[in-house]
Amino acid sequence: MDYVEFAVVDIERPKAFYGEAFGWTFTDYGPSYCEFNDGRMTGGFAQGSPRPGGPLVILFADDLADLKRRIEEAGAKIVKEPYAFPGGRRFHFEDPDGYELAVWSDK
Repeated sequence: MDYVEFAVVDIERPKAFYGEAFGWTFTDYGPSYCEFNDGRMTGGFAQGSPRPGGPLVILFADDLADLKRRIEEAGAKIVKEPYAFPGGRRFHFEDPDGYELAVWSDK
């Protein structure tokens, strides 16, 4: 695991909560995304609809296309095709039990 992302309605609300309660620090990337750092791991708050079941777990791959192919061959469903973002590219998939995860690459 490389990153954990929470979908939130209002980015300022979790920043205030986690900053005050846990001392996390933040880096804003526009009005709809904020990265947090808890001192050991980074993650993000993405403006959107909170997902039942918890945050989005994000995995890292050196070769995004190859891993996407392997994930599909293993039986997972791609729920968000690869797309670019300021740090690289990523896609989302649903595992056989219905959990949504994402994979990203900086290449």
